[in-house]
Amino acid sequence: MSEIVHRGGRFGVLMALALCVFLACPANAREEASPPVPGAGAAPVSLKIEPAEATTAAAKAMILSSARAGKRIVAVGNHGIVLLSDTDGADFRQAKSVPVRSTLTAVFFVDDKTGWAVGQWGVVLRTDDAGENWTLQRYDTSVDQPLFSVWFRDGERGIAVGLWSLVISTVDGGKTWTPVKLPPPPGRKKADRNLLKIFANRMGTLFVAAEQGMILKSYDGENWTYVNTGYKGSFWTGIVLNNGAILVGGLRGTIYRSTDEGRSWREAKSEFKSSITDFAEAGGKVYATALDGVFLESGDHGATFTGSQREDRLPFTAISVNSVGKLVKFSKQGVVKDPPNEPSK
Repeated sequence: MSEIVHRGGRFGVLMALALCVFLACPANAREEASPPVPGAGAAPVSLKIEPAEATTAAAKAMILSSARAGKRIVAVGNHGIVLLSDTDGADFRQAKSVPVRSTLTAVFFVDDKTGWAVGQWGVVLRTDDAGENWTLQRYDTSVDQPLFSVWFRDGERGIAVGLWSLVISTVDGGKTWTPVKLPPPPGRKKADRNLLKIFANRMGTLFVAAEQGMILKSYDGENWTYVNTGYKGSFWTGIVLNNGAILVGGLRGTIYRSTDEGRSWREAKSEFKSSITDFAEAGGKVYATALDGVFLESGDHGATFTGSQREDRLPFTAISVNSVGKLVKFSKQGVVKDPPNEPSK
């Protein structure tokens, strides 16, 4: 994946952010190259943290992550765009105040009011009013080492992960963040994996979807071990299902599944090879979004998937379940409206 970070792309997406490689890379891109040395891509001295601009085109901005804040759907993406919907996804409006216009890669809420978003330049934002207004808690413009995912155990304890094995933790709601040092992966001299998605099971055991088929696992957020799934490509996303099964997905439509808390893994069957970008569970089924307009569903808790593909090949990037159990999809072109001949789930 480290090589992919510096490539141009299939969709011509001009991104300065490594997470967005999944929108920009060929499905068969190599992953063996080592990542660049942190600091080599230092930000220009003139870089300033500026608030996101209000725009009438906000709903068409590329969205990379979404979450529920009570009944409200909150989605984040390109140029510091934060979208809010109080109509179960029927329509969206832009948040009132976002202090950055850098790309936001992930959003997470612990209750119906309190949430965090992370992104480019190591940005961490916090909201206490369900996404209307955000405050800047952390950033580092000395090097563009983006954060890709964030998770909170409660209103005080949280972890964010990102590029080049970046892990930071907080015990005071994000007021201060402390680096967490990871051990090197097996056979390596240093921790150098890009960490794409952090998620947890009901008992609070943490998992991180990472590069080269690796899953990181921790019971406390401080001590981490590597789990080898047997796959050699990158995993971009993951979910723990209601029955405890773990799914991770990524390059070339690859989905792996574990039913024993990550100790062993099997590949889930699917006929599509478009890279997986997000998972959701609703109504007893599991859903996955993917590039090339591919949408997958499973009726057996993720063991097998069937799917469909949009004619326009719109790259799906994220998915949410609204307050009545319906799916809301997001893409490179913002909020997705299903074609008239494609019924909503």
